[in-house]
Amino acid sequence: MKNKLFIYVPIAILFCVIGVYFNLQRLTPSAPKTPAVANLFARQMVEATGKPEDISHWRGKPLIVNFWATWCGPCVEEMPELNALRSELIKKDIHIIGVGIDSQDAIAKFAEKYKITYPLYVAGTDGTSLLAQFGNGAGGLPFTVLIGTDGQVKKTYLGSIKFDELRKDLSLLQP
Repeated sequence: MKNKLFIYVPIAILFCVIGVYFNLQRLTPSAPKTPAVANLFARQMVEATGKPEDISHWRGKPLIVNFWATWCGPCVEEMPELNALRSELIKKDIHIIGVGIDSQDAIAKFAEKYKITYPLYVAGTDGTSLLAQFGNGAGGLPFTVLIGTDGQVKKTYLGSIKFDELRKDLSLLQP
């Protein structure tokens, strides 16, 4: 029996390590495809209020783009802190926009209930193709992208934002 344990335990550990490795590979965002930012700016999206808006007017401005959904617990948890951060960043001419993978009605109700002061756009299920273009093929939410004035992706975050890290990374957006 002891001889079999010496064989089975290392094999079980090996399979655990392999499973963890492949899981991390699947959930780690890959490098964004080159046209991701251009495709974002080429879109027209409806705001939470129902008004259509060309996203291109954000071109040339430092942006924090937060992909989220009303049904996503971690997304909802980070929204108040993003909202507070917005008031700090507006003085530095850094902008936050939210791209909701949800319905216009759900986003409008959410924005009103939580008094979100930065623009929230409705991408619906079509937003998942944008996630993939930014390197988030798994479609995990929340997903946040820093875009510099040069239109280049400076950094991406998959999962809940660590706001201390984000504040440090804001220097990537300064010219």
